[in-house]
Amino acid sequence: MSESSGATFGGRRAIPPNTSNASENDPPTMELQGLVPRSFNMQDYLNVTGVHLFKERWDSNKVDHHTDKYNNNKLIVRRGQSFYIQIDFNRPYNPRRDLFRVEYVIGRYPQENKGTYIPVSVVSELQSGQWGAKVIGREDRSVRLSVQSSPDCIVGKFRMYVAVWTPYGVIRTSRNPETDTYILFNPWCEEDAVYLDNEEEREEYVLNDIGVIFYGDFNDIKSRSWSYGQFEDGILDACLYVMDRAKMDLSGRGNPIKVSRVGSAMINAKDDEGVIAGSWDNVYAYGIPPSAWTGSVDILLEYRSSENPVRYGQCWVFAGVFNTFLRCLGIPARVVTNYFSAHDNNANLQLDIFLEEDGNVNSKLTKDSVWNYHCWNEAWMTRPDLPIGFGGWQVVDSTPQENSDGMYRCGPASVQAIKHGNVCFQFDAPFVFAEVNSDLVYITAKKDGTHVVETLDTTHVGKLIVTKQVGGDGIKDITDTYKFQEGQEEERLALETALMYGTKKPLNTEGIVKSRSDVHMNFEVENAVLGRDFKVTITFRNNGPAHYTITAYLSGNITFYTGVAKAEFKNETFDVTLEPLSFKKEEVLIQAREYMGQLLEQAFLHFFVTARVNETKDVLAKQKSVVLTIPKVIIKVHGAQVVGSDMVVTVEFTNPLKETLKNIWIYLDGPGVTKPIKKMFQEIRPNSTVKWEEVCRPWVSGPRKLMASMTSDPLRHVYGELDLQIQRQPPM
Repeated sequence: MSESSGATFGGRRAIPPNTSNASENDPPTMELQGLVPRSFNMQDYLNVTGVHLFKERWDSNKVDHHTDKYNNNKLIVRRGQSFYIQIDFNRPYNPRRDLFRVEYVIGRYPQENKGTYIPVSVVSELQSGQWGAKVIGREDRSVRLSVQSSPDCIVGKFRMYVAVWTPYGVIRTSRNPETDTYILFNPWCEEDAVYLDNEEEREEYVLNDIGVIFYGDFNDIKSRSWSYGQFEDGILDACLYVMDRAKMDLSGRGNPIKVSRVGSAMINAKDDEGVIAGSWDNVYAYGIPPSAWTGSVDILLEYRSSENPVRYGQCWVFAGVFNTFLRCLGIPARVVTNYFSAHDNNANLQLDIFLEEDGNVNSKLTKDSVWNYHCWNEAWMTRPDLPIGFGGWQVVDSTPQENSDGMYRCGPASVQAIKHGNVCFQFDAPFVFAEVNSDLVYITAKKDGTHVVETLDTTHVGKLIVTKQVGGDGIKDITDTYKFQEGQEEERLALETALMYGTKKPLNTEGIVKSRSDVHMNFEVENAVLGRDFKVTITFRNNGPAHYTITAYLSGNITFYTGVAKAEFKNETFDVTLEPLSFKKEEVLIQAREYMGQLLEQAFLHFFVTARVNETKDVLAKQKSVVLTIPKVIIKVHGAQVVGSDMVVTVEFTNPLKETLKNIWIYLDGPGVTKPIKKMFQEIRPNSTVKWEEVCRPWVSGPRKLMASMTSDPLRHVYGELDLQIQRQPPM
């Protein structure tokens, strides 16, 4: 059952690569061997007249395999678990003289040794871990089979055939798309590499189609729901297309390590025309701003239909879509947010902030950045390629940051390996270790060309790592899965282990932070509301008996959430005199007109305060980011919240700015309640409110969400959501 080509490579006959689930070639319906008598008549032998797959949503095949939520009329099963089919013949089946088998084929050029051609013989008993088909019932001319797949078989869409043996060869059913069968990863099967032994976690990380993504700032954590929509019509085929587009060999598609690594590269479009084109320059011409997306469904369906990257995404969009890809295929996955995430280009565990002699940041020398937050994914799987103990959650990141083996991708990297500093294990563990464990080093660049290390912050990076809690929308703190507490012996040992494996610090920063004065500095930013003035308060405290004079500098920048500054909107220098054992507060007024004209996608304002103690030459440095409080979209529902019944959804937004908003788009989404839809408004005057009504008819019962976003050039990341409890349709 293989097809050869005439091509010869390096002296070896070879078949072309089998890299597309969509490609197919039909095996012959008759494979006759030797001399066949003229009297041979196919009808004299067992003939297949029908095949039934029990593929309705309520059938046990889909219910038992947890695939009943997929909006797909084909049979969808999970590997390593038995399912039922029925075959109708032209006469009663006699096991003593009739011989048949079921065949599953995927792609072109199917080969048994590659797992792309799977002959399933009828056996007396099913063997654990192996393909097999057992007759569990016979009635008249029909045979019911229990078919069991291998727990490591290829994941994808298989074509199914039934082959009957005759003395002169094989008679096979012809191609029938109605018998196509999707086989997915199986977290419920102990022999599957993605087995997860907690039912609540399986419900959350595989079956939940609505998630929560955390963003904002460590001191001001914000959240938004995200529609993963992995069960929506067309999404499963779109996810298989992503692997086809990557030209991933079908024989590797049963390995979650390979599948997640290919997905990590393909969700971004950086070097392979993948799913989403990223943009961090606040220019979104010919596309949709990242903050306007409410879920993955529109993105994946557009990519499948247009076969071109969808514009635009940033880290939480990449993570949301990647989560859909993983859960849809059956790999347990979750979105993780790391606050103060280091982007360390060379994984030297050090982010160098260069200062001028007057305390201002030297932007030419400062190349490393600390993201206010960064979202990535964790996927659950065994790691047979690593020593025992490094399976479980693996970091996979599809945001294009650094090259890995020639492509923009990251992972899978074992979270356990990262925690213990074992960064020698593939894939990309040094980069992730640096994201959560780098030191922040402040260095003064002298005018004579020398560099002096002034101060060191070992606790700023990887301040908090969170994900959505199981069964709820709250925060689950998972920082301790990535790193030991600062100062613990284990934390020092993990760092030394990472250094031993080649993750090096170029500067010896041990013991440099020996302050020569008793002056301490901190600052607070008042609650900042979009379009209003607010204050920054800097506090200097002298804990010693000496008298000090201080020269301080405050810089305010509009920044991307990646920590990269766009423009400075505020700079102020001031002098402070400190008496012994005293403190003094300085207030700096930030006016709305200073920052409003330059806002970016997420309205982050970054403040950097440096101070020099003139008597001791000590340099004090602190930096903080704040997220402006932004108005919300309001969603209301009128009518019965029942499956199959109409209800009216009202979306409202009030313009809080002193300027008229123009060309406003509002997006509405709610898996199981409404398909993603959008509406444009020409303008919204200051303090005016727009209303948009849509009639929705829910088709999924249980807890659901409606999500809405609003976007216009001056104002983005405006969002709102509403929890619903959709009731089942009452019995007639």
